[in-house]
Amino acid sequence: MAFPSDPITSPQNPRIKNLLKLQQKSSERRTQGLTIIEGLRELTIAHGAGVAVPALFVCPELAGTERLAQLQALFAESRPEWFAVSRPVFEKVAYREGSDGVLALARPPQRTLASLHLPKAPLLLVLEAVEKPGNLGAILRTADAAQATAVIVCDPRTDLFNPNAIRSSIGCSFTVPTVATTREELLAWCQQHGIRTYAAALTEHAVPYTTCDFRGPTALVMGTEADGLTPELRQACTQTIIIPMRGAIDSLNVSTATAILTFEAVRQRGA
Repeated sequence: MAFPSDPITSPQNPRIKNLLKLQQKSSERRTQGLTIIEGLRELTIAHGAGVAVPALFVCPELAGTERLAQLQALFAESRPEWFAVSRPVFEKVAYREGSDGVLALARPPQRTLASLHLPKAPLLLVLEAVEKPGNLGAILRTADAAQATAVIVCDPRTDLFNPNAIRSSIGCSFTVPTVATTREELLAWCQQHGIRTYAAALTEHAVPYTTCDFRGPTALVMGTEADGLTPELRQACTQTIIIPMRGAIDSLNVSTATAILTFEAVRQRGA
């Protein structure tokens, strides 16, 4: 394809410098209302979810003819700006090894609890103070696979559309409604909508997750791997639950634990 301008060959180009800012600083992503999506697969999923993409940065050498043709077809109607980028410069802004030469600026959706459309028996995944983008991305993949109603993050320590979270989610950051809120707002909202909250935590009153009924309005509440749930949130939940451990270890990775609980809820619901 013919690009509308000459290839970007300098890392000092203002557009390249801005890409690096967006990649590295959550404050820039918030201020500009933009994030970065790398990879054709992730970009295709985001586009299918209706995410606006104002600009594409493509390395023709890495992307190849077939991938360029797929991009052209994908964005034939929305027509974002296209920029060719030399391989050395693209590899400077790419944030994963073996990149396919496709990177995009995207406008992530801004959602609130009030904007969520709840079915009769919503299934919500709640994460408190999540700080690792990889864990957030993995949980978003689980939410997409299970068709959870939403992922709600209380007091997040990473922004929901961190490029590494998008990469780990393989684009599912955009297929699942995701909201950042506070603990207080979440608890009030769950009470208002009659949603039972199940806190995953090792306490003396915790019951095995298989003994719980997740068929009604349900929120599965998960803490960080390092600290677990705060006492305030744990004590405010309807029930504390555990995944019984049979070995020497007493807990699982938070994304693994979330997947186990989520698909138990899906099984109970007969999906």
